[in-house]
Amino acid sequence: MTTSQLIAEINRKKSFLCIGLDVDLDKIPTHLMNLEDPIFEFNKAIIDATHQLCVAYKPNTAFYEAYGLKGWKSLEKTIEYLNNNYPEIYTIADAKRGDIGNTSSMYAKAFFEDLAFDSVTVAPYMGKDSVEPFLAFKNKHTILLALTSNKGAFDFQTQTSEGIPIYQKVLETSKTWKNSENLMYVVGATKAEYFAEIRNILPDAFLLVPGVGAQGGSLQEVCKYGLTKNVGLLINSSRGIIYASREKDFATAAAFKATALQQEMERILKRLF
Repeated sequence: MTTSQLIAEINRKKSFLCIGLDVDLDKIPTHLMNLEDPIFEFNKAIIDATHQLCVAYKPNTAFYEAYGLKGWKSLEKTIEYLNNNYPEIYTIADAKRGDIGNTSSMYAKAFFEDLAFDSVTVAPYMGKDSVEPFLAFKNKHTILLALTSNKGAFDFQTQTSEGIPIYQKVLETSKTWKNSENLMYVVGATKAEYFAEIRNILPDAFLLVPGVGAQGGSLQEVCKYGLTKNVGLLINSSRGIIYASREKDFATAAAFKATALQQEMERILKRLF
């Protein structure tokens, strides 16, 4: 999916919501455990109930890899279901990969060619030659970890080098890489006070923003400093939506939570545009 197609979908749905499909078998409704593939059946129900309210889904691959081959098959079935039934939806493999060049090339093929995701999250620590193999894929996006929402982000990301915060060096340096127009960036919602400075460096790039909802991030604050003329934000909510209920009404409850976020986004867009 191209950036222009994503923007068109945001405008059509009046939403820039991304729903994280982080499936923990200890948290899904117990009646699903009797089915052959409870992870996929959970995802399918969530997707069918919420696809009109969001523009993207983001499975965190760790939640599938933890269950071995069965979990990976559930991930395959989920992305295939999305691509076949809701091709307008933007898909993100939250895999946080990043390794030496030839290894990164294989990771990129796995997520972009085999699984056919639109994008994948990548760690920047190993630098240009670990990221550019992902950027080489046409109409695919690489989402670089820039400033994350966890407490440990302060260990390195906000530390200064030659008077400049390391996360800012990551942003500035990444703009020099080949095919950098295919970059998006992860910026945590709990770091809302940093968005103005990030927008000075990246005035037009899309930012994937986790941390709204269960982690306490403020949608209003993020939008105040992070919105661009083309919106430029994908706001992710995972637990706050998909685990709204552990009963048989779980998909309806998820849609209720997603609707509340989508309507808040629509109000923000109407006010600003």
